Amino acid sequence: MIRILKKSSLGKYALSQLTPDLIAKYRDKRLNTVSSKTGRMVSSQTVRHEIALLSRVITHAIKEWNIPLPHGNPCLQMKMPAQPQSRDCRLTDDEEERLRAACADSRNVWAKPIVVFAIETAMRAGEMLETWLKPKSAMVCNGLQWSDIDLKKRTAHLTKTKNGDARTAPLSSRAIQVLQELPRSLDGRAFGTTYEGIHQAFVRACKRAGIEDLRFHDLSHESTSRFFEKGLREMQVAAITSHKTLQMLKRYNHLKAEDLAKLLG
Repeated sequence: MIRILKKSSLGKYALSQLTPDLIAKYRDKRLNTVSSKTGRMVSSQTVRHEIALLSRVITHAIKEWNIPLPHGNPCLQMKMPAQPQSRDCRLTDDEEERLRAACADSRNVWAKPIVVFAIETAMRAGEMLETWLKPKSAMVCNGLQWSDIDLKKRTAHLTKTKNGDARTAPLSSRAIQVLQELPRSLDGRAFGTTYEGIHQAFVRACKRAGIEDLRFHDLSHESTSRFFEKGLREMQVAAITSHKTLQMLKRYNHLKAEDLAKLLG
């Protein structure tokens, strides 16, 4: 994300030269750009994240480095892209079966166990897998390590998480089964593939399975919704997923109407 900002039209300006108008022009240009990674238009959520990151950098420069900025923080003086509608993307039983079968046929032998593990635990790809900055110059995360896993206690300690806070995640019996069936990598990683490798394998598996508009991150949505369907309370689910606020967690709570109907009797 920082690389995108540096290569953009904003990259040629010093912090003191940034204005709300320049940030707004960047916003509008990004919203009308096709992502080279997905082939789709860059989402408003992605642009929100990029501007929020720039805003944090500017705020840090003002408070910690005492850099005087004549306009203050320009990111706070322009309109952010609209918050996108939360996705209501749940896997049907048939879709999940097709997805697992397609992953089993993948050239990446880690695809199926990783997909099953993600659905069972709500772990994000960036928490489970070795992740590098692009170009491959610096490792951001070395992935889930066997040394972080306690099979007896059924827990996994995650040191690299989305919000930056380490957490210990509980593991379901199915998640434990997935781990027990994995080959052991010599480098200590539980999953011997990378973030980029599984992203490519997942996209291809979805195509073979005939499943459209499904991202790997949606597996976290699916898993979180299943936690609620199992009867876990909001604070319990938040402890598993590491969401800091219940409002953030609410976006991932997509219960199936047919399952709610069964509870009604």
